[in-house]
Amino acid sequence: MKMAVIADVHGNLPALKAVFSELDLRKDVKHIYCLGDMIGIGPVSNEVLHLLFSREDVSMITGNHDEAVLALAKGEEYHKSHSSVRRHHQWILDRLDKSFIPYLENLPRRIIQNIEGHSVLFCHYQFKKDHKDQPISKDPLSSIVSPSKDNLEKLFRNHNEKLICFGHHHPTHFFTGKKATYLNPGSLGCNYKPTAPYALINFSKKKFEITLQETVYDNLDFLNSYYQLEIPEREFILKVFHGNQM
Repeated sequence: MKMAVIADVHGNLPALKAVFSELDLRKDVKHIYCLGDMIGIGPVSNEVLHLLFSREDVSMITGNHDEAVLALAKGEEYHKSHSSVRRHHQWILDRLDKSFIPYLENLPRRIIQNIEGHSVLFCHYQFKKDHKDQPISKDPLSSIVSPSKDNLEKLFRNHNEKLICFGHHHPTHFFTGKKATYLNPGSLGCNYKPTAPYALINFSKKKFEITLQETVYDNLDFLNSYYQLEIPEREFILKVFHGNQM
């Protein structure tokens, strides 16, 4: 049984379309797990959410950007660590089709599955045990240190899953520790080159095999849209999240 894992789409519709087109051609991928941060940073929120929610083969969880936008939508306390991008999140919310809000609200923060006898955790990042049901504003882990094998083993030490899939940190991470294998497929929507990373996992009764993938796509119009739409913080976003490709 083969699954795909994507993370951190961040409002990048052409990247998401390119990956889905590639997966659809394969015919052997049974399900796709999307590990949060579908919106924020990139400007194409409505089209990205429509594409994701319209597919029956996609399971999603929320990320910190999704929940930060939701906090603004519901008038809840906003996370202090996001204060520098509040104007950007408000811009995203102002243009968001509000019919998506209840769908986003109902998404879980994690999914635990048993696939071909292998226990798998899908999350955006790890919440402390007493914070997993708290509002995003109360979560102290939204800015955890960059993953390493040692850091991940400490962070997920209370989990028994054999495969832990996460996002949040945009570079790809793939480690095998003492208790589990840790996989971050990399940010599909934020990259320093016109490629969209994702991962394939092939499950059999005896083992699972992970293959890291990259889809090449044309991102020029997408990058230009930051200027055309006068997106707040666009110079910072294009530098930090897209590697100044323009």
